[in-house]
Amino acid sequence: MLLSKATEEPDALRMFAQASSRLRRVVPFDAAVWRVTDPETGILTTPMHGENIDAQGCFEYWETELLAGSVNLYSDLTTAPLPVAGLRDTTGDCPGTSAIYVDFMKPRGLYDELRAVLRVGSRPQGTISLFRTSKAFSRADVEFVNSLVTPLARRLRSYATPGQYAITAGRPGFLLFDAAGSLVSVNDEARRYLEELPEGGPSTDSRLDLPVPPWLHTIALTARSGPAWIRLRTRGGRWLVCHASPMQEIGGGPQGSAVVLEPAKASDVMPLVADAYELSEREVEVTQYVARGLPTEQIAEHLFLSPHTVRDHIKAIFEKTQVSSRGELVGKLFVERYRPVGEQAVQAADERHPTAGSLS
Repeated sequence: MLLSKATEEPDALRMFAQASSRLRRVVPFDAAVWRVTDPETGILTTPMHGENIDAQGCFEYWETELLAGSVNLYSDLTTAPLPVAGLRDTTGDCPGTSAIYVDFMKPRGLYDELRAVLRVGSRPQGTISLFRTSKAFSRADVEFVNSLVTPLARRLRSYATPGQYAITAGRPGFLLFDAAGSLVSVNDEARRYLEELPEGGPSTDSRLDLPVPPWLHTIALTARSGPAWIRLRTRGGRWLVCHASPMQEIGGGPQGSAVVLEPAKASDVMPLVADAYELSEREVEVTQYVARGLPTEQIAEHLFLSPHTVRDHIKAIFEKTQVSSRGELVGKLFVERYRPVGEQAVQAADERHPTAGSLS
């Protein structure tokens, strides 16, 4: 009942706001942050919903988490039997062992944190951080939030189903961050991409008159230890890919990180769409061969399956994605830019095998 209204919301940001309002009635808290993560990398993306957390606080939180965190790490909770944990409970009421408590919470008068990874299997769809200024979160609080993890994660995952949008070509956007995490350079393309993205949480100012959202700070910080990437969806439904890499100055010292924003390819988006439709790994493989225009017999040979089994997989894929033909499937999953090529290939395959039908 608590989630019924929240999961009816048309996008992640409104779902977060609704779920947070309702959760507060059962598990009281004084501040909160609800985030979307990339399910393959686990890195913060957009949108993000925050309550009573300032922009600088978001930046300091993630800087501490990424560079000094050691207690209840999100990466650990992603694979833990229980993906929800309270800070004071985990530390035996000795939160001073946590850098998040010492550097972020204590200076702001925050007493305890309950954090959760919203996951389906081991794939994180989002995270929650709840904060209290007094009184620790109880085991009952942990259990209750845990009961919400999978339903919320499934709904987050479902938002990746394609609508009327296209993956289009475009020049890359470039952003450069210095060793202190400050934005020092940006091109016009990056500015335009950032303007297209939904609310990303409280942003910090930069010397370039460009608000820097938490997800952008986070991926720039993450890149200090190696390349990182996430996918983001614009308000208009277009997918972007964000790559970040560490930079070095002459002599080998750390210089900061370079971030690139550019339109996504179909192969970048397909895993998210497959998740949204709950396609199995085998069904994804079959779908990819269908998109290449291969007939049933050739798909069976590539996957070492019988043609009958391949037809069963295609039937299941049609039911999950609510389509009735191969051409419709390709157009729906691989988006508009790729539809003409995909449909021509499928049509040619059907013409070569006219008795096989749309499932063949």
